[in-house]
Order: sequence, then structure tokens, then C-alpha cells
Amino acid sequence: MRYTHILVALERTDESKMLIDRASYLAELTNAYVSFVHIDGTHGEIYPELVDIQLDNDEHPLGEKTIKEIREFEAYSERPIKHILVGTGDLAEKLQETIETNHIDLLICGHHHDFWSKIASYSKHLVDKSPVDILVVPM
Repeated sequence: MRYTHILVALERTDESKMLIDRASYLAELTNAYVSFVHIDGTHGEIYPELVDIQLDNDEHPLGEKTIKEIREFEAYSERPIKHILVGTGDLAEKLQETIETNHIDLLICGHHHDFWSKIASYSKHLVDKSPVDILVVPM
């Protein structure tokens, strides 16, 4: 399959670089766009919409430190980043609309092999809700 737009679900850790590397590699093979999404779920659904900080750098629902860290991931990427979507709440609940609106055909996310992930896997939640292919990268 030839992917045209890859969405990378980022966490605010250096492990996200593994996901960016995978996306860059696949995008290079298929000449696909790469976009990022980061959802802060720690405070619940404060802002119902995702904001693309590539288009609107002034209005965003996350703090400056978070935006700075995400911009560092953008600088790390070997490929240009088309959209950087940020918001609050639950990514899985926002996937359908985000994927349709941005014509995403591959989602890349990470999966930790720790105790808590065995009990409540967030990547499984994404798999259950995603309307497109998912690459789950062990971290």
C-alpha cells in the first residue's frame, strides 16, 4: 500500500523520536506527508477541538513548555511536518474526525512494555477506534 499522509501520535518523551524516525522512513519510501498529534489527557477535555499550531501559532490549548518540546520534535524530523495538531482529552475519541479532515491513511503510535501498559493499554484503545492502518512501535 502507498501511504500519502502519516500521523504520528507523540508523547513528550525522547522515545517519540523512534516514532518520528519510522514515519520519516515510510514517508521517504512513499513520498507521503507527515503530521504530528499530541493530546494532553491529564486535565480532561478542556478544549474540544484540536488546534494546528502550524496554522495558528497564537491560539493553542497547551502551555509554552509543551509547545516548545513539540517544536523540538519538528526540528528533529528529517521530513517537513505538514500539521502539528494539539489538544486535550482523548485522542481515540478525536481520531475519526482528525483522520477524515486531514486525509490521514496511517497512524503511528508507541506501546510501552511495562506493568501499567499490560493492565490498560492506550495503544489498544487507539486500535479499537482507528479507521485507518496503525503501526504500533514497541518502546
